[in-house]
Amino acid sequence: MSRSQYETYEPYEAYAPVEPYDAPAYAGSEAPTVPDTLVYGPYATPYEDTYRPAYETPAPAPGTRSGGGGGAGGGGASRRAARRRRTRSMERSDSTVRRLLPQALVVAFLAGGTTAFVAKDKAIELTVDGKPRTLHTFADDVTELLAEEGVEVGAHDVIAPAPDEALASGDEVAVRYGRPVRLTLDGHRREVWTTARTVDGALEQLGVRAEGAYVSTSRSRRIGREGLALDVRTERSVTVMADGRARTIRTNAATVAEVVEEAGVTLSGMDTTSVAPGSFPRDGQTVTVLRITGTKEVREERIPFRVERTEDPSLFRGTESVEQAGQPGLRRVTYSLRTVNGVRQKPRRIGTEVVREPRTQIVKVGTKPLPTSVQGADHLNWQGLAACESGGRPDAVDPSGTYGGLYQFDTRTWQGLGGSGRPQDAPAAEQTFRAKKLYVNRGASPWPHCGSRLHG
Repeated sequence: MSRSQYETYEPYEAYAPVEPYDAPAYAGSEAPTVPDTLVYGPYATPYEDTYRPAYETPAPAPGTRSGGGGGAGGGGASRRAARRRRTRSMERSDSTVRRLLPQALVVAFLAGGTTAFVAKDKAIELTVDGKPRTLHTFADDVTELLAEEGVEVGAHDVIAPAPDEALASGDEVAVRYGRPVRLTLDGHRREVWTTARTVDGALEQLGVRAEGAYVSTSRSRRIGREGLALDVRTERSVTVMADGRARTIRTNAATVAEVVEEAGVTLSGMDTTSVAPGSFPRDGQTVTVLRITGTKEVREERIPFRVERTEDPSLFRGTESVEQAGQPGLRRVTYSLRTVNGVRQKPRRIGTEVVREPRTQIVKVGTKPLPTSVQGADHLNWQGLAACESGGRPDAVDPSGTYGGLYQFDTRTWQGLGGSGRPQDAPAAEQTFRAKKLYVNRGASPWPHCGSRLHG
């Protein structure tokens, strides 16, 4: 009876041994030992081989019957049945492996992704302008975190840690916004920036000595991002000297006048201080109070006139003629006469009033060449006559004021000879020329006492 109908298992060639061998390779020699554990199919799943040939099947114990029949026929049937059971078991295992392997791969992938996801997530405490909150982020550094959270920062804002610092779970990031402060500190005005949120914090951050200082607003006032104007006057030591006594006080006053008042000194009348009362008092400054008394005095003063000279070709060169006499003007000047702390000061002009304007003097200056010769008189001793009449001085004037010059002309005679102005104001050469003309007209009679010198 054929056994082919019972042999439903796969032939051995379907299995992949761990170390395959070539049958002819050991022909005529001892075959290598095949390991009991085989690797089946493309999934390489270990499988324990339980099949044994009939000759390796252990003999049944005495008194035991073989299942399925006795004798040789019963033993063969048992073996075939066992082989069928093993084949079906192997097929079921292979099908199960093929069905479960994709699911196992997905689970493994998800397990690895979850591990990476958890590793990238970070718990960060972010404080923006004093308001903290805890968040989870995948950001790698501070800049990325702020961009992720929509936090915009400017040049005057402070970020800690630095924007390029890497983040780790548990880190704390703080952003403090800058605020502009228009600060007037002890009279000096400037604009500064602070990240403090209150006036008191800003003073501390800016290093302003606030103890005893005047602050223009409440120190607990919050500073918005738009900033504020702040006037601060620190406490200073100022000495006030008044009436021979020194008073040193601590003050945060805005003006010297306030300091004097705080020192208990009263200013009255014309009293003032050594520095401007409205100026800012500095630390260590000494202010002297000036007690002032004074009166006013009015004085009349002359205003000098101008002299204007013009050329006149009808006058001999060197001759000047006053066409219009000048007249001084008059003004009234008011002076302040003060006494400061008992010491009289130099008069100070405080007002001027013009009573009369000065009149300009106009003088004509001759440009005509002066002749030196008069026929019939050139040979006379004019030097001797001049010495007798005036001592040889061209500007000489007699005691009565009537006669002047080298030859003592009176004004009428002088002008009748063509001269202008007064004879004593004319050059010596012109005076001699006029005297020669007079001699030609009248001889030596104009000089009754000294005329004889002309021929001497």
